[in-house]
Amino acid sequence: MFLVGLSGGIASGKSTVVTVFQELGCAVIDADIVARQVVQPNTPAYHLIVQSFGRGILLESGEINREELGSIIFSSSEKRQLLNSLTHPYIQKTMLKQILKYFVLGYRYVILDIPLLFETNKLRKFMKHTVLVYCDPQNQLSRLMRRNGLSEAEAMARILSQLPLDEKCRLADHVLDNSGDRESIRRQVLELHAKLEASLDYLLLRLAAVAMLTVTGGLACFLLRRALF
Repeated sequence: MFLVGLSGGIASGKSTVVTVFQELGCAVIDADIVARQVVQPNTPAYHLIVQSFGRGILLESGEINREELGSIIFSSSEKRQLLNSLTHPYIQKTMLKQILKYFVLGYRYVILDIPLLFETNKLRKFMKHTVLVYCDPQNQLSRLMRRNGLSEAEAMARILSQLPLDEKCRLADHVLDNSGDRESIRRQVLELHAKLEASLDYLLLRLAAVAMLTVTGGLACFLLRRALF
């Protein structure tokens, strides 16, 4: 099994690409979903965030007000880095457990949907392939304004908080252009999926795992079960 890092720009249409991969039966781990899980009330990350940003970011229910927190971190790179430092260790630990489950289930590759894959740069070294979902700047701006009900200035501030899509294109192994219609992006995903499925990269890790189990026997099985469950 090998890892495929999927990213894009805000409102570039990454969720559309993820949906197509899922329709094909691919294993997808969404970092945003994991991020929401690890900051639920009374989790360690939740308490760290409240201590750092104050109770003013909470809803009446006690949950974190994502819109309020978003407005803070998108206007300050220091606040954004602080939030990342508080949550990333818990996000990565949860994602690792999910990766191990898919490995045991025999998937050839796992897609890690990571919005800031190219900004943080810490996880890129673990990816056998990186994929960027691209769309032209005007489409990106109009989609974001329409989707989030933002003014042009507010939308531009969020776009500028990330690396430009053109720069991400140079860093990615594969680029999927989502400037057109759904059928166009679907064809591109199907072509990429066929290439990834045909790759023999997954054999290396699987052979290494077989060797480890052969050498260590029951102890390895026990440790693996503890890690997963």
